[in-house]
Amino acid sequence: MEGSKLDGYLSRGEGLSLEFKRCGNQPGADTFETICSFANRQGGSILLGVLDDGAVEGIDARAVSAIERNIVNVVNNPDLFNVPPAIEFERITFGGGAVIVLRIWVPMGPMVFRFRGTVYDRAADADIRVKSDAQINALYLRKQNYYTERRVYPWVTEQDLRLDLIPRVKSMILVNRMNHPWLSLEVDELFRSSRLYSRDPETGKEGFTLAAIMLFGKDDLILDVSPAYRTDAVLRRESVDRYDDRLVVKTNLLEAYDLLVGFCEKWLPDSFALEGMQRVSARDVIVRELVSNALIHRKFISPYIAKLVIDEEGIRTKNASRSLYSGPLTPDNLDPTPKNPIIANFFSQIGRAEELGSGTRNIFKYSRLYSGQDPELEDGDFFKAFVPVPGASGRPRNAAGYESGTESVVMAMLAERDSVTASEVARFTNASARTVRRRLGAMVEKGVLVTTAGGRSTSYRLP
Repeated sequence: MEGSKLDGYLSRGEGLSLEFKRCGNQPGADTFETICSFANRQGGSILLGVLDDGAVEGIDARAVSAIERNIVNVVNNPDLFNVPPAIEFERITFGGGAVIVLRIWVPMGPMVFRFRGTVYDRAADADIRVKSDAQINALYLRKQNYYTERRVYPWVTEQDLRLDLIPRVKSMILVNRMNHPWLSLEVDELFRSSRLYSRDPETGKEGFTLAAIMLFGKDDLILDVSPAYRTDAVLRRESVDRYDDRLVVKTNLLEAYDLLVGFCEKWLPDSFALEGMQRVSARDVIVRELVSNALIHRKFISPYIAKLVIDEEGIRTKNASRSLYSGPLTPDNLDPTPKNPIIANFFSQIGRAEELGSGTRNIFKYSRLYSGQDPELEDGDFFKAFVPVPGASGRPRNAAGYESGTESVVMAMLAERDSVTASEVARFTNASARTVRRRLGAMVEKGVLVTTAGGRSTSYRLP
């Protein structure tokens, strides 16, 4: 990010979500107090290398990596922070690249964070020590109202959950990290360690949280707790008024992910892409990011049904969201705010989601590899995403190079030969031969094609 965005920060001055800090070779303790207060309030940005009056002093470029490493080590030190707050770094060049300002983005977190045993909250441009139990309880309640995933359901028991998914979860963790601490935990310890079993600060009752229910709940339990929860996946290419294929997913998030990824892989072309000198499946990365976002960054109590639509232009998702920022998202203006950080962290631990903010950058990166075009992302009351597919005018192409869709495939094939059969066309579409015959019959009725024989050996040609 260049100086133009830095100018915007400097013109705003310090406040509830912005702090300037001088920084030498290492950040001072007050930097971590601010990280704690931002995580406890509404999130914010810390600019290292900027004085209190907004003068840019900068930091030594040779020390930036060491400073970032020090901050990561401190926030993950259990003797200093009770729970590690999420952070992201951004290096800002200023004055033609001669000066570097390090921006630390801290989103609001679901926990009450403590630095060296002290709770800090943000008021105006100051970090305030919170000492009384009443104030700390107010923090818990404020976060619980914002992060509905932390809502406790004392009446839910292990019998209501799909505990048969635990071995599968551990096997996914093992693939990514052989020494992960969750691997040695018993079931109840795993739920507590991952914050899926917690205590309600208002009533004092303990129980499984909404996050646990959405991740592991049986279908009937999920329906009781979140009646409107479902993801509606549809394919609209031939029948744009209705749909060519549809999948309604109402099950837990772990299995919903597999179902939705499978639907996308069935209908999206997996075109050749190079990342450096290595072949990659840009489609698979894009699908993973879009599906995981649609599942974990949403309001589960919202009556709005999440949608995933594949059409001739690309893939689109839309789900209810809760964001401090409203408008288009790009890698340059990205201030990632976790909607359900406990669920997001669980997906991250099992390798199904990236760290905070990385998913958006991946969508932009791999969309350019996939189709040569930028995606469109927008956050607000709803999170909306659109990623184009390869092919002319945004139309997808299959492995043979034909644009997807029965009519497109037929016309492309007839440009190269005199006639085609339903079985030949079916090989280059994702539809069955029976479905293709029905669509070819409709083309005959419209006068687009004529037949030259009968029965299963019927061939089709141009009039």
